[in-house]
Amino acid sequence: MFSFLIVAVLCTSCLAAPMMSYSYSPSVGGGTGTSFSTEGGNGKIRAIRVWEASSAYITGIQVRNGAIWGQRVGRVVGSAKELILFDGETIVQVSGKYHSNYVYQIYFVTSRGRFLVAGQPTAISFNFFPTDPKAELILLSGRFNSAGITSLGAHWDVLMDQNQTTYA
Repeated sequence: MFSFLIVAVLCTSCLAAPMMSYSYSPSVGGGTGTSFSTEGGNGKIRAIRVWEASSAYITGIQVRNGAIWGQRVGRVVGSAKELILFDGETIVQVSGKYHSNYVYQIYFVTSRGRFLVAGQPTAISFNFFPTDPKAELILLSGRFNSAGITSLGAHWDVLMDQNQTTYA
């Protein structure tokens, strides 16, 4: 009888739904052009740069993981708007506006309530956030063409803090 109980407990634990911290906010926008994914393997996101066409759409994005800036996606127009995160600070929301041809506005919100806004508030709204309240932005994906960012999606996960042995 005892062995039957052990087998029953093991089977029940195998059927239980695993805790998933990864989530994906599906891309918005027309999605024409070359696909991209920002670097995601060199540590946590520590900074973001965004370029915008004057009174128009988002032209480029660059993410810094750890101490290394990843490859710029899209094109540079004028000066970048930049958000450098504090120690322990994470990006917990990405919002903005898009149309069938470009992402017109992007809004990054941090765990400390700070934000970076670039572009123009025109067209259809989107709001990306993780399904796990402890998760943070780990990378952006989408498409771009010679003029700018045509679609954007967000990937979220709970990452281990490199200075600790527990998850942040």
